Amino acid sequence: MNTTRALVAVFDTPVAAHLLDFATTLGFRVALADPDLEGVVVDADTDVVVTDHDRPELGAVLRDALASPARWIGVMGNPRHPGPHVEALRGLGVPDDEIARVHRPIGLNIGSRTPPEIALATLAGLVADRNGRPGGTDFQ
Repeated sequence: MNTTRALVAVFDTPVAAHLLDFATTLGFRVALADPDLEGVVVDADTDVVVTDHDRPELGAVLRDALASPARWIGVMGNPRHPGPHVEALRGLGVPDDEIARVHRPIGLNIGSRTPPEIALATLAGLVADRNGRPGGTDFQ
């Protein structure tokens, strides 16, 4: 197990609580960032997961995450709806090639509905990625 991988959950939500708990068990270093990334160490071994796509800070948090050396950045949200992060980032002047680095949807497609299930699906996707596996993230 790669114990140097870190997970930053952005925004204090029920999903974030489960995400951080499960991630600790899986050997991730964990941190919660709310309302922004200030004071949180984000390095090249860090996965950043935004757990609430409706927060007004969404664009600024993602802009800052994209400017960091974070390895992976994702936003939770229903794949049937457009991601509000795109317009939020464009409004902040972030170029489209940078916006494309933000993953959405995230996690494995297991039909998760509850906060623990969403956290489980998200971490399963990150573990698959960490292990160089596709993880079944097709939402078509």
